Parts: sequence; structure tokens; C-alpha cells
Amino acid sequence: MGGIIVILVILIILFVLFGVRIVRPWEKGVVERLGRYNRTVNPGLRFIVPIFEVMRKVDMREMVVDVPPQEVITKDNVVVTVDAVIYYEVTDPVKVLYNVRNFYMAVTKLAQTNLRNIIGDLQLDESLTSREKINSNLRIILDEATDKWGVKITRVELQKIDPPQDVMEAMHRQMKAERDRRAAILEAEGVKQSAILKAEGEKQSAILKAEGEAQAIRKVAEAEKYKEIALAEGQAQAIKTVFSAIHEGRPTKDLITIKYLEALKDMANGNATKLFVPYEASGILSALGMLKEVFERKEDKK
Repeated sequence: MGGIIVILVILIILFVLFGVRIVRPWEKGVVERLGRYNRTVNPGLRFIVPIFEVMRKVDMREMVVDVPPQEVITKDNVVVTVDAVIYYEVTDPVKVLYNVRNFYMAVTKLAQTNLRNIIGDLQLDESLTSREKINSNLRIILDEATDKWGVKITRVELQKIDPPQDVMEAMHRQMKAERDRRAAILEAEGVKQSAILKAEGEKQSAILKAEGEAQAIRKVAEAEKYKEIALAEGQAQAIKTVFSAIHEGRPTKDLITIKYLEALKDMANGNATKLFVPYEASGILSALGMLKEVFERKEDKK
């Protein structure tokens, strides 16, 4: 009786060891019975029949494949060194187990082959500036090829595209020359723009100066005109005032005579060399001249 119990205990231990499986959250289990696919189990505590069934676990997380560097010839016969990184995730654990023997090696060789084909159709400059295009094309090709393996290619990234050293030095010299040319063009454009702005400034300054001088001349002329008009109006007003005062005062001939003589006195006291003759004296002189002519004619007749 004791031996039977021992045997039962041993069988239970063997069943636990070989029949109980724990599938983790990022895994799926593929159960084979007598060497043939039987079922796919999800994460959790799972049981299989020892000896008759075997469980193979498949990691369902996104994984990465590092494609080793390789030399590739571009369309213009330049040898470049290229390597890439492939990100993938398993979509069907059954296919990835039964449709491909070594997925890592298969996808690596497939990526290398297609990299040679893609870059071989591009010039060196295109291959250096079209990484996104190369990544997209390579991802599409790999995704189509690996679909039957139960794998989805999520991303493909080129890590580097390295031309030979002499080509890189030539490219650096070319880039430096191009930068120098652009700098010279920008400097020339700056000088040109500065000269244009300076000329425009001088032109605008001259225009504003001329306009200011013209405005000043107009203002001065208007001021002189206003001054002359004001003086003339003042003189006219003064004459009118004097004339009105004289007529309103009704001066006698005696007063006018006295004022006239005082004016003659003031004119005679001046230092000028001119001789002022009164109006009445000029009349007397004219009469004397006429008498002289009469006497001369009488003398001629005699």
C-alpha cells in the first residue's frame, strides 16, 4: 500500500513538472500533440498532457534585428557601406514556428539583398539624401515577404550610409566651396542693398531739404508780402487820418502859411547840397523870365 502511494506522489510531481505551464503576458503558447500542431494558448496557467504534448512559447513583443554592415554599389559606381535596423512583431505564432526555420537569419539576408537592389538604383547624392524613401521602400518589401512567416515589419531605419574616405573628403571640399559661394553672394547682396538704401536715403534727404527750402522761401515771401500790405495799409490809414483831421479842423490860410514857412525852414537847415525853391518863388522866377524875353524882343526890333 505504501508503494502505491509513493508511485502516485511521483506521478503527481511529474505531472506538475511536465504538464503545468505558465504563459507570460507577452507570450503565446503553441501546443503540439504527438508532433503535430494541436492548439494555441493565451497567457496564464495552462495544462498539457505530459509525454504526449509539448508547448512552444512565442514572444509577441516588438523586437529588433540589427542588419550587419555591407558594401553596396550605387548607380554611379560608388561603393558605400550600409547597415540598417529592422523592427518587427509576430502576428501569428504558428506561422513563425512552422513557415521559417530561422527567422532572424532569413530577415537579415532578405534586408541585405533588398538594400543592394534599392541603393543600386540611386545615385550617391540621392542615396545620402533619401533615407526616408529607402526606409519606406525597404519596409514595404520586407513586410510583403514576411507576411507568410506571420511577422509584421513595423519600421526600418538606416543607421549609416558611409562613402569611401576620398569621396567624403571631396564632398566636404564641395560643401565648403558651396558655403563660401553662398557667403560671397549674401555679402554682395548685403553691400548692394546697403548702397541702394543709402542712395534712397540721400535722395529722400535732398528732396526733403529742397521741399523745406521751398517752403521757407514761400513763408518768407508771404511774410514780406504781409509786411508790405500792413505798411501800405498803415500809411493809407495814417494819410486818411491826417486828411480827415485837417478837414475837420478847417485851418485858415494864415495857419497854413505859417506851417508852410516852418517846413521850408526845416528843409533849409539840412546838410544837403540841393536848393529847395518855394512854389511861389518858382512862379515869380517864371514871370521874370517872361519879362526878360519881352525886353530882348523889343531890343531886337529897334
